[in-house]
Amino acid sequence: MLTVVVPVYNESGNIKELFHQVCRELASEKFELIFVNDGSTDHSLEVIKEMAALDSRVRFVSLSRNFGHQSALRAGLEHAKGDAIISMDADMQHPPNIMPKLIAKWREGNEIVYTTRQDSQDSGLLKRLLSRFFYTFASKISGIKLEPGTADFRLIDAKILSVLNNFKESNLFYRGIIPWIGFKKVAVPYQADARFSGKSKYSLIRMFRLALVGLSFHSVRPLYVAVALGLMMCFFSLLYAGYAVYMHFVMKDTVSGWTSLVILHTFLGGVQLVVLGFVGHYIGQISENIKARPNYIVAEKNF
Repeated sequence: MLTVVVPVYNESGNIKELFHQVCRELASEKFELIFVNDGSTDHSLEVIKEMAALDSRVRFVSLSRNFGHQSALRAGLEHAKGDAIISMDADMQHPPNIMPKLIAKWREGNEIVYTTRQDSQDSGLLKRLLSRFFYTFASKISGIKLEPGTADFRLIDAKILSVLNNFKESNLFYRGIIPWIGFKKVAVPYQADARFSGKSKYSLIRMFRLALVGLSFHSVRPLYVAVALGLMMCFFSLLYAGYAVYMHFVMKDTVSGWTSLVILHTFLGGVQLVVLGFVGHYIGQISENIKARPNYIVAEKNF
C-alpha cells in the first residue's frame, strides 16, 4: 500500500482537484491519502471532511493551530502506514502525474526517490535566485549536498520512514535530514505547474526562517563562519589602526573625517550583531530541544 501525505494550510480551492488527480494517477494502486490540516483559517478542513465522508481512502489529521509546514509534514509521516510514502504540497505545483515515475523508481530498488524542480511558471525571479543561492550556500556551509530545486515532493520507503521517526529533535528539517541519512536514492526532474488556486504561502520572511532553521539544524559551521568573520574584521581593524598611526606620526597628515570612522564603526557593529544572531539562534534551538515540547498537537483525526 502507498501513503500520500499532503500538508494543507488555507488550500480549500486546491484540495478537491488534487484528490481527483491523485486518484486518477494511482488508479491501479492501493493507497491512502492523508491530509494534514495545519491550522487553516479557510474552509480547508470542511472540504477534507466532505471528501473523507465519500471516500474511505481519505484520512485527515487536523492540528490545533498552525505549526508550520515541516511540523505538519512530520505529523503526516508519523501517521503513515504505507510500504512507500509520497509527500507533496497541496498547491498543485507538485504535479500528481509524476507519482507513477516515483513509484517505478522505488520498485527498481531505490529507497528514496526525490524530485528536482526545473522551473515554476509563477515564481518570481527574485524568489528563484534566492532559492538557488540558498541551496548552494547551504550545501557549502553544512557539508550536505542539497540540489537546487529539491523540496518536500518525494517518495521514501517505509524503512526510511522508520529511521526518520526515530529523530526526536524539534524543528526537523526534512530537506536536509533525508540527504544526510544516506541510503540508495535517485532524482526525478519535473516541470512545476502554476498554482491551481490561491496564492503562495511562502513569503520571503518564511523562506528566510526556513533557511535559518535548515542551516543551524544540520551543522555548527555557521558559528565557525561567524568566528572567522569576526577575526577577519579584527585583522582589518588592526591594519586600519596601523595606517592611522602612520599617517599621524610619520606623514603628519591626520585626516579629521567622521565618514571613515562612522562606516568602520557601523560595519563592525553589524558584524557583531550577525555573530550574536547566530549564537542566539543556536541557543534558542538548544532551549527548544531541552523543553521537549511536541512538534505538533492533534485536534482531531478520522483514524
